[in-house]
Amino acid sequence: MFKVVLYQPEIPQNAGNIARTCAATGAELHLIRPLGFQWNSAKLRRAGLDYWPEVDYVLHDSWRAFLETLPPDGRIWAFSSKVSRLYTEVRYQPGDYLLFGPESRGLPSEVLERFPGVTIPMPGRGGRSLNLAVAVGVGLYEALRQVGWGFRAARNLGAT
Repeated sequence: MFKVVLYQPEIPQNAGNIARTCAATGAELHLIRPLGFQWNSAKLRRAGLDYWPEVDYVLHDSWRAFLETLPPDGRIWAFSSKVSRLYTEVRYQPGDYLLFGPESRGLPSEVLERFPGVTIPMPGRGGRSLNLAVAVGVGLYEALRQVGWGFRAARNLGAT
């Protein structure tokens, strides 16, 4: 399915919440070092609750190490508040990588120059960016909606 990529995440609670979202959706989670926290952080574990055994995750030692794992046809969508194309204006495909930057600074310009960028609009006046875990949820669920995942989700609610 989809792959969520966190480029140098800084806040363990965000990473833990994102791990839970990945477990719930079947998305693969990639974390690119350096991390702003220890991998065995109690805050990271607590935010992920008991979902960690269900999380399919990969730790990459660097951006370069991550890029070396990409398949030749791997598609990366770089989520950023610094671009203008809306996240709903692209057509996601299973296997796409949804890339998110660190909380305090976002993705570096060289990443945004190399990969197509998308943004989640913020119509209010009060923010520079969304919380990372919220942005991942919004982007991932849009990708899932586009490929028809939402129609199968009703089974999880006991519907027939």
